[in-house]
Amino acid sequence: MTDDVLAVDHDPRCQDVWIPMDDGVRLAATVYLPADVDGPQPCILEALPYRKDDLTSSYHPDYVRLRDDHGYAVCRLDLRGTGSSSGDATDEYPHTEQDDLHQVIAWLAAQTWCDGNVGMYGTSYSGFNSLQMACERPAALKAIIAIYGSDDRYTDDVHYRGGILKVLDLVDYCHYMAPMNALPPVPQVWGDGWREEWLRRVETSEPWALTWLREQLDGAYWRHGSVRPGYDRIAVPTMVIAGWADGYRNATFRLLERLRAGEVPHRLLAGPWAHASTAAALPGPRIDAVPEMVAWWDRWLRGVDNGVDDGTADDRPAVTCFVRSSTRPSALLDTHEGFWIREEWPSPRVSVARRALTARAPYAVRADVGIDAWIDCAGHLPWGQSQDQRFDDAQSLTWEWDAGAAGSLAVLGHPRVRLQVSVDQPTAYVSVKLCDVFPDGTSALVSRGTLNLGCLSGLDRVERLVPGQVYDVDVELDACAYAFDAGQRIRLSVAGADWPNTAAPRTPVVLTVHGGELELPQWEGPSTHSPPDLALGGESGEDADGMTWRVDRDVIARTTSCVVDHGSTYDVPYGGTATEHYEGRVSVDPVTFRQRSWARVTFTLTWPEAEVSVVSTMEVDIGAEELDVRIELNADEATGDATRTVGGRSWHEVIPRLA
Repeated sequence: MTDDVLAVDHDPRCQDVWIPMDDGVRLAATVYLPADVDGPQPCILEALPYRKDDLTSSYHPDYVRLRDDHGYAVCRLDLRGTGSSSGDATDEYPHTEQDDLHQVIAWLAAQTWCDGNVGMYGTSYSGFNSLQMACERPAALKAIIAIYGSDDRYTDDVHYRGGILKVLDLVDYCHYMAPMNALPPVPQVWGDGWREEWLRRVETSEPWALTWLREQLDGAYWRHGSVRPGYDRIAVPTMVIAGWADGYRNATFRLLERLRAGEVPHRLLAGPWAHASTAAALPGPRIDAVPEMVAWWDRWLRGVDNGVDDGTADDRPAVTCFVRSSTRPSALLDTHEGFWIREEWPSPRVSVARRALTARAPYAVRADVGIDAWIDCAGHLPWGQSQDQRFDDAQSLTWEWDAGAAGSLAVLGHPRVRLQVSVDQPTAYVSVKLCDVFPDGTSALVSRGTLNLGCLSGLDRVERLVPGQVYDVDVELDACAYAFDAGQRIRLSVAGADWPNTAAPRTPVVLTVHGGELELPQWEGPSTHSPPDLALGGESGEDADGMTWRVDRDVIARTTSCVVDHGSTYDVPYGGTATEHYEGRVSVDPVTFRQRSWARVTFTLTWPEAEVSVVSTMEVDIGAEELDVRIELNADEATGDATRTVGGRSWHEVIPRLA
């Protein structure tokens, strides 16, 4: 491994450095150093497993902006065993990661260019570990910003939801981390021996997905790395940026409520966005979040009393959020109608409004209901927005009410549904969707909730149901901020599946709703606080050319399938290019309820030194009693017209289906 400090892309204030760990592992980091005329400055840390020097190198302009426009030092870190860092990448958020980050934060605080104050932030994974390190309380960590991060790894991540396996995510993140972790370090960063390190990774790395598929119930494994329920561990000022079309929207109101109770400075900025930059996400309106983030850093890393909304006083409300209003749904929705508010949380203007649910006749569950809201963590295409729900509603049990006059019904918080249900099988699920229905019948998804009925006593256990017995069921729907327009109708739909977002039940099942109640957190606006003044974002960068997002129904083969195919090629540092290609298919038999997922991911990196590629396929057959998992991984290096195989691995495991 090279001991040199490398200037990246000829920028002397953007350097690749090594950060030593106590056990001899060295972590690769890129530091962005402000001009030294003003002396040491606070440092902002982002720590990711997604390869800073190639697969996520496009984030580079954001760090330069924080450095050049706002005078902050920034550190971007490859986590242990990923990118160009040494060591082993054993899982997401392992104990060693928190240990490493303690040392990284102390190392940053001790540098001559740092004034001893460190902030931590990032999107998704680095939003998660920012919250985790806030719980760890390193001495130099003074504030965090978690963007699209979750406080609950089990039921509000990409693995399980309400005790049910998330199927569509098996063809995305839950698979692609295996080939990504088998890529080599960057030759110019690692130096001599990079090929040997590559072979070592191929021969020793294990797919994280196997662990996640074994851990089907909540417990110690998922509580590690989850803030919930131990919110009192956080003492540093915490800002959350969330999107109502993102899968991690629930770490909003409940997290803020606990931070306020603990008198910890806090702030929520929530917009209509999917899992993408607030400046470019679908849907908009898009904003530039950097000024809001810098205000938070200035307040808590530099001590500037700039009036930031932090929930510490009545005139500093913690919530800045976009309240969506009635908008016709589209998979490629550019802009959502609505309005911005600033509000306290908990809000004195929120009260519970109730709607009674009358009994319904027995309902035979359709295994493939849900495809028009096929993923609850939308992001870049083909992970797009929910479409017209009327077709799924037609295959569900529904209740409707008049929404009233314009602005008379707005919800802010978590809707809840309480049901009395019985089923004819020992296992069953329930899916609940709250929709906004237009006069012509168009149905727009507002919020959703899902629950494995075997987990009524807790998500850490699954119990067999007694056929015919009536159970009390409490389903919390996703956090939302939504105002119904005049002339609209509120629709509640209840089904026995939400496929392929989550798995269909083990076997065909009949569900009977004997009654219930919908609880809406009704917001009586307007807020007493003036609306926010936010900087505008840009145009969406989404391009659907060459991309597949398809739903197939094969009558003869008796399958419903959802298919994706997408990829891109782009330039990366050190004179290289990167190519990503993702293919995936999930299918269900609507008669037997047997399900299958198949995915193939190809990563190709080309540098002056070499062209390398890793290809991985993962198949999961989901039966009534077991998960049959097969993974094949191969690594190749191309030189001229010749290609040699560096190594390959295969895994086959049959896992009992618990949930």
